[in-house]
Amino acid sequence: MPIRTRLSDEEVARFAAQRFRFPGVDIKARLFRSYPHGELGSHVVGYIGRINQAEKESIEDSENEGNYYRGTDYIGKLGVEQSFEQKLHGTTGVEQVETSAGGRAVRKLASNPATPGDTVMLSLDIGLQKLVEDMFGERRGALVALDPKTGDVLAFVSKPTFDPNLFVDGIDTESWQALNESIDKPLLNRALRGTYPPGSTYKPFMALAALQTGARSATTLINDPLFYMFGGRRFGSPENEKGGIMDMNRAIVESSNVYFYSLANEMGVDAMHDFMKPLGFGQITGIDINGEVRGVLPNQAWKRGYFKKTEQQKWFAGETISLGIGQGYNSFTMLQLAQATAVLANNGIKHKPRLVIGTQDPVTRVMHSLPLAPAEDLGYKPENVAVVRKALVGVTQGGTSTKVFAGAGYLSGGKTGTAQAVGMAAKGKYNSAKMEEHQRDHALYIALAPADDPKIALAVIVENAGWGAGSAAPIARRAFDYMLLGQYPSEEDMAAVQKGSPPHRLASHARWPTCRVCLALQRRRPRPLPPRQPQSPAVRWRQKMGIKEALTRSGHALTAIFKNNIAIFGG
Repeated sequence: MPIRTRLSDEEVARFAAQRFRFPGVDIKARLFRSYPHGELGSHVVGYIGRINQAEKESIEDSENEGNYYRGTDYIGKLGVEQSFEQKLHGTTGVEQVETSAGGRAVRKLASNPATPGDTVMLSLDIGLQKLVEDMFGERRGALVALDPKTGDVLAFVSKPTFDPNLFVDGIDTESWQALNESIDKPLLNRALRGTYPPGSTYKPFMALAALQTGARSATTLINDPLFYMFGGRRFGSPENEKGGIMDMNRAIVESSNVYFYSLANEMGVDAMHDFMKPLGFGQITGIDINGEVRGVLPNQAWKRGYFKKTEQQKWFAGETISLGIGQGYNSFTMLQLAQATAVLANNGIKHKPRLVIGTQDPVTRVMHSLPLAPAEDLGYKPENVAVVRKALVGVTQGGTSTKVFAGAGYLSGGKTGTAQAVGMAAKGKYNSAKMEEHQRDHALYIALAPADDPKIALAVIVENAGWGAGSAAPIARRAFDYMLLGQYPSEEDMAAVQKGSPPHRLASHARWPTCRVCLALQRRRPRPLPPRQPQSPAVRWRQKMGIKEALTRSGHALTAIFKNNIAIFGG
């Protein structure tokens, strides 16, 4: 049983000189887990901590696991550390020694050396991860970026973050209270477990649903007088909407509420549910870390099961209207929204998101790529997907995010969104200046780029930040600048993005920051993103294998010579 850890050299020397006075007490060297990047990517990487009673009982109930954990005090608690615990842990070594009456070792009788765990390679781009986390600043929110052709996760951001090093040897009471009682909930993985109404980012998927089900054609014209009457209730539009005669393209580009109010009424809640479910809304995506939540994709059956009172279980037609603009009972994770965007980017082909792309045997150094899960073709007509993607490009070229993407060296598609954090009265008027910060609207943005052959698709939310084009879209723009052009914002531009008021200027005019990670990346950038073709897992592994920084269970930070991904070493 450890009495004290992390002794200094002086303390070790003093005890060694007086050891004879403490029979049964000995000094043992032990390596501590270290997270050299601290808070960077903490919700993905997770942390290890002391084995608690419940975990101990579970280990003891399993004969095989009991052998692995003999003499072990620590286990993965969160993120990849938890989900890939068996890969990372390795096996415990055993040594039998003969000791004297005073407890000193006389000779070794037998030994079985420990075997380190596998190295786990992640798909994350550490430079992109750091850039996005920095752009959030002190704000709350999440971003998930995917490779639409594989499902590989390029960035998985939840803000605020926490320092996993606090948990390695047992977190102190003061630090735990600060994390656990904070109103900003830094321990919540917002990308995986935070659910939000998608707001207007839902409209492109509603449009695709209309085309696929035949509920409405792309050329159907709908008059938008900036309000929609149903059942004696007035459903309104934001003050910045223009209104007028809308076809599908213009309705997406200008984000017409009335167009999608009426579409929701025409389709009905069950038809919307049945179309959105295969896209992944309100479903478990199957990403390879634990803790994912389902969210809510409502239909009549859901309401009957969710509410206890009979009078609350009936679905009212008026509840369907707001679903068309991503409000109402709709509540999804950013992972689900990013996956659905990736499906659009990949012409209706859906991949399961994944963080771990392979492992390395610590003894033989042989790399093992993990095979991709089989892709699912959702059967969308190419011409229907093309209509929606053309409209998404229109959003960046003449719609709600035009100013944000002005001067970009690539063509992208996107959709802004603003989602209510709290309900408002039917005749109420939104005024953020008169509301508490935690009651203000959320800012969202979905995007894909390059538009003709997307290499990256993402979804981002900035909590209580208002309009999507003002706070969320600038983060997406700079993420694309980094991934596609190798450009990085200057300190001035970064500060403006963090405040939600970035200047609309070319990122190519910006200087690189002085951060250690980014300086290492600068030596390789700018470089164009190479064209990507379908490849075998072995070829993909050779291209993607590699890291900028590594973490090891044995406690040392390692600098590797590979590319820009993250690895976690077993030990």
